[in-house]
Amino acid sequence: MTGERVHRIAHETEIAAPAGVVYGLIADAESWPLFLPSAVHVELLDSGTGEERIRAWSVVDGTVRCWISRRVLDPERRRIDFRYDPAPAPARMMRGDWRVEERGAHACRLVLRHEYGVPRDSPGEAAWIGRLLAAADAAALERLRESAERWTELDGLVFSFEDEIRVKGPAELVYDFLYRVGEWPGVVPHVVGAELAEEEPGVQRVAMEVRGADGVVRPTESVRVCFPHAGRLVHKQTLTPRMVAARTGEWQVVPDTSGVRVVCRQTVLVRAEEVRPVLGPGAGLADARRRLRAELGRQALDVLDLARHHAESAVPVIHLS
Repeated sequence: MTGERVHRIAHETEIAAPAGVVYGLIADAESWPLFLPSAVHVELLDSGTGEERIRAWSVVDGTVRCWISRRVLDPERRRIDFRYDPAPAPARMMRGDWRVEERGAHACRLVLRHEYGVPRDSPGEAAWIGRLLAAADAAALERLRESAERWTELDGLVFSFEDEIRVKGPAELVYDFLYRVGEWPGVVPHVVGAELAEEEPGVQRVAMEVRGADGVVRPTESVRVCFPHAGRLVHKQTLTPRMVAARTGEWQVVPDTSGVRVVCRQTVLVRAEEVRPVLGPGAGLADARRRLRAELGRQALDVLDLARHHAESAVPVIHLS
């Protein structure tokens, strides 16, 4: 490649889990926010036979970045090739592959490789990209290993739920309330404090002080990606409670013929080793799921009710006699 130098970096890890399980975690890109530390949100843009194009938002070096990747999936060889299109700056080209090598019925090796091209006269940029990839790849492999090795429990560790309300008011006002999260302290009961940073329009970093069901105020942090024209706001909690390994969600505002339907969907990956320290020696996954469902659902309904009030109180009610 004229004027460019191609750099290569590879990481691997041994995993005590079936190769098919590991491949499945990698192939399901829309679930990456649960299993990859840096991933915030992934959307499937299009797909064909063995190929797909995804858009992903990730936290890279403390900044939320968006990129598009083309992937070729080969489940028989348990290999996924990918290429960024376009390559994230300052790289001129970036591609790579995932490989899952079977080592037995319940053992495999996972290899992640990257190749990236930068101008030959930019060694500093090449080194910077290398450091970012090294840190991100190592963290991704470690989290995937931890998750895959609990493969017999994953159906219990991951659970999803939703809460919804109907609003007789403008969808735009409902979305407005959900978007202005920095104004929630003093309005939403469980939100004690909030600091909002919007690095670019529609991408929000939020640090909150949240009061739990036990009355204790704890810090939490999230990244939110907003799609106002679609009435959607997706989020990932990046600083989680002890029992939560990962938590993602989506607020959706859907107008219909009878008003507005507002839905809060959430998915949680339970941190199994923290269940008994938090809930007591006799507690299990079912107890953790019930506790988290109740508390997170209560918080969601508080926000939904206030969004409804915000929208409906702005609409004059005319009584005909």
